[in-house]
Parts: sequence; C-alpha cells; structure tokens
Amino acid sequence: MKKNLVLFISVFALWEHSFAQKKANNIFPDGSIMSKWFSDSTKISLTKLGKQYVITNYGAVNDSTVLQTTVIQKTIDEAAKNGGGVVIIPKGIFLSGALFFKPKTHLYVSEGAVLKGSDNIADYPKMPSRMEGQNLDYYVALVNAYRVDGFTISGKGKIDGNGLRYWEAFWQRRKENPNCTNLEVSRPRLVFIWQSNNVQIQDVKLHNSGFWTSHYYQCNFVKILNVNFLSPYQPVKAPSTDAIDLDICSNVLIKGCYISVNDDAIALKGGKGPWADMIPSNGENTNIVIENCEFGFCHSALTCGSEAIHNKNIIMRNCYVNEATRVLWLKMRPDTPQLYEYITVENIKGQANSLIYVKPWTQFFDLQGRKDIPLSYSDNITLKNIDLKCNVFYDVAITENDRLSNFKFENLTIQAKKTAIDKSIVKGFTLKNVKVNEVIVE
Repeated sequence: MKKNLVLFISVFALWEHSFAQKKANNIFPDGSIMSKWFSDSTKISLTKLGKQYVITNYGAVNDSTVLQTTVIQKTIDEAAKNGGGVVIIPKGIFLSGALFFKPKTHLYVSEGAVLKGSDNIADYPKMPSRMEGQNLDYYVALVNAYRVDGFTISGKGKIDGNGLRYWEAFWQRRKENPNCTNLEVSRPRLVFIWQSNNVQIQDVKLHNSGFWTSHYYQCNFVKILNVNFLSPYQPVKAPSTDAIDLDICSNVLIKGCYISVNDDAIALKGGKGPWADMIPSNGENTNIVIENCEFGFCHSALTCGSEAIHNKNIIMRNCYVNEATRVLWLKMRPDTPQLYEYITVENIKGQANSLIYVKPWTQFFDLQGRKDIPLSYSDNITLKNIDLKCNVFYDVAITENDRLSNFKFENLTIQAKKTAIDKSIVKGFTLKNVKVNEVIVE
C-alpha cells in the first residue's frame, strides 16, 4: 500500500509539473491566455491551394538570363481571373522583377526551383509603401501581396534577391557619404505583405535580398514556419537585410526557422518620430511567439526598434544562438515615444557578443521641432533559463529620458568576459539563480 501511495504521489507530481509547464507555455507575459492558434504549426498542402498554374505552361522558359516578369505576372492574373489558385515555379532558374499576387492566389516554389530577382531597380516600380517607420513612395519588393487574406508562400525552393549589385552600390554610396541613409540607395525587398490576414510562409529559402528580406505591415495571424533566411556578412556585407520585419502586426508565430543575415534577425517596428504615437498609420506589435529557431550571424536575434512605438507580449523561446551580436536588443530612440513591455526570452543556448543590449539609438535623430524629448519605457522584461557564452553579460546604459522597470533574470548560466551589472538603473530588478562565471549574482 505504501509503495502504491509513493508511486501515485510521484506520478501526480510529474503530471502536475507537466501540466504547469504546459500551462506556462500557453500564457503571454502579461498573463493573458494564448490561443490554440499558436500551438498549431500544420503545414499547408499544395493540393489544398486550388488549381495549379505552372508558369512554364504559360510561356515562361528555364533561362536565368531572360527577364520573365510579364509572363509570370500574367500567370498570377490568370489564376486570379479564374477564382484563384497556386502559381508554381518549377525546377529551374527564372529571372523576374516585381510580382503582385492577387486575392485567392498563392506562390509555390518547387524543390530545385529559383525565383531570382532582377538586379536592375528599373524592374521594381515605385508605389505607395512603408519603409523605416514611415509611409512613402518606395520601390516594391520581388514578391508583393497587398490585401491578400490567406496568402501563402510554400515549397522547398528558393527566392533569391540577387542582391550583390545593390549591396555594392550601397557601400559605394556610404564611402562617398558616411552619413547617407538606407533609403538613398534604391534597393528592393524580397517579400512585402501589407494588410493581409492569415498568412503562412513555409519551407522556402529566402536568400540574398537587396534590402529587408521579408516585411509584414499591418498583418494579423501570420505563421512563418521552417523558413531559411540567408544573406552574407562576408566577404561582401549585405546591408540592412533584416530577415523578418514585423511592422504593426498581431498574432505572429515564427517557428523552426534558420536565420543568418547582415542585420537584425527579427525586428519589431511600428513608427518613428516625436509624434509617432499619434499617426494613424503607425501602431503596435502584439502577441508574437518565436520558438525553436536557430540564429547564425545577425546583429541581434530579437530587436525592438529602431522604428517602434509599442511592442507587447513578445516571447522568444527554445532557440539556439550562434554568432549573434546580441540576443535581445532594446533600441531606445530619443526622438520617439516608445513602450516595450512584457517581453520574455527563455530557454536559450549558445553564444553571442552580449545577452541584453539596451542603449539609446541616435542614428538620424530628429525631433522635428518638438521642444521636449519624448520618454521611452521598457517594462516587464524577463530573461530566464539561459545558458550562454558571451563577451558582455549586461550591456545597458540609458539617459534621463529612458525608464527601465521590472526586469527579471532567472536561472541564467553565463560565461562572460565583462560581468558588471548595474541594477540601480532599473526600477524593480529581480535576480534569481543567476550565475556568471560560476559566481551567483545578487
């Protein structure tokens, strides 16, 4: 009887721990319940995307030197005219300029296929767009979807931005003028999706973008699953090739991705400027889950900013970091009112230059005539269950215009060259079982 009781207690304790863990995995940092949508990473089957439109059946040829924008766009338009379907890039290399997907159309890039972007900016028209936290006319992306609910990109092929010519032009301009902005050199993004809901990007390779790799603006319910993001940082650096830019998005799942780019891996944006929080085209990012991803070289695995006004309920968990400059970067922009809150980074292993980096971001500072400096806030920031080798454990330095509060570090095992931590600049700083170079930090 005693043995049975002990067995029952052990099983119950195990079940209770498992239940508590499962429950914790389904709660956002502010305590709100995470919907079941986030636990569903089912892949979309090609057979469920409707009638298949293979571009070679509509005049495209497997020749990487022939620009085929017109014939591919005609294929998309034919699918849209007939009530929707999936445009298929078959095995081979197909060169194209900007493509515009319509409602009920999808893109499938077959294994062994390459949709290759033109390196001539003339093949990307200027249109109303969104770049660096502002609405403006700018060059469109290679793959564009405006108000295409249910849009998908799938298949195991590659969308290649062919960005070398754009990168070289940027660095030449930066050599001529070290203070030049990103927008001074005309470059296209690889994927731009605007005001589209229930979007899914899966399995494809998004490589060598001329500018940002994938940009999502005013989108809700977006899943990015097992996507390979890649752009070089040597011998030629691919400037500003952020892998994923979320710009006023809610309910986003990023899972199973590999990311190595010469800028931020995942950046949360939403507007910039001294009155950014009062402009209707700006807004917040909420309910973002990043899990089971691997990060190669990048400026930061997860970044808030540099154009952001409000990020809330952000989770990055169960990830491996290798060669990242930073794991978490909170860019405190002194010309923009900002609130970063309820951000949790947990169950992380690997190596980086620094674990957490919180400093003012002053590049292209412009108060636009505003007399006072807006305040920026970071609140309820949690780092837990992290095993990391780094150069700098805690790289935080703020100004009188920044407010940090309710930071919690728990179960950290850190090997670092620079171990100093100044808790005084955070109002409400909790450390529990934080070990740096085998020494408990209190």
